[in-house]
Amino acid sequence: MKIISLNANGIRAAERKGFFDWMHQQDADFVCIQETKAQHHQLKDRAFFPVGYHCYYHDALKPGYSGTAIYSRHQPDRVQYGIGFELMDREGRWLQVDVGQLSVVSLYFPSGSSSEERQDVKFACMEWIKPRLEQMAASGREFVICGDWNIAHKNIDLKNWRGNQKNSGFLPEERDWMSEVFGAVGLADAFRRFEPAEHQYTWWSNRGQAWANNTGWRIDYHVTTPGLADRVTGVEIYKDERFSDHAPLSLSYDFAPPERQ
Repeated sequence: MKIISLNANGIRAAERKGFFDWMHQQDADFVCIQETKAQHHQLKDRAFFPVGYHCYYHDALKPGYSGTAIYSRHQPDRVQYGIGFELMDREGRWLQVDVGQLSVVSLYFPSGSSSEERQDVKFACMEWIKPRLEQMAASGREFVICGDWNIAHKNIDLKNWRGNQKNSGFLPEERDWMSEVFGAVGLADAFRRFEPAEHQYTWWSNRGQAWANNTGWRIDYHVTTPGLADRVTGVEIYKDERFSDHAPLSLSYDFAPPERQ
């Protein structure tokens, strides 16, 4: 089973940069998109509803902002738009498909970098979602929560960690929270279970020469139940082409979802 996650920084912009041509070559079971920055009715081109996939969009109420999508090769038993928390749901930040005993989520966690107010929103979301993640971990289902969590967990996960310890995305309380998610909460960082190497980043600032110098952050994850994390067979951060300021993150799992429909 192959699952791809990408913060597209605008699904229409990613389409113009060739994302869907690349995506079709991957033959992934699930593709999770964050930051679509579009309303469903604006996506008139057939490219946004890829042939062979069941396509779902959860838009933000605010036009041109946030939003998530999932393309699934498998007919879901259930599609869940939102997680029941208004701060996240009005911005289209959680979209979930259930297929058999597997749940795949596209999550776009808030960023706090623009203002103190947005950091407070981020903290509120962290506090609210933690017990729900605990419930998911204990549910007996397999979960893959893909997406931009907007937090780099450890020093290894960003190039300039010394200079970013007071910046949103690498605050001590954010990092401690991620440690709890990967500890007491009972979920796992599937990428790091397989790939311990340094310089594995998924986002680069558009300022300066961040991309050219690989001055990046790893803020995109596959957060999974432990059983799936132990069945990762391959990982890739695709950087041969640029579809966004983020790179597609692909993981393969030794796991058989129901037959494609």
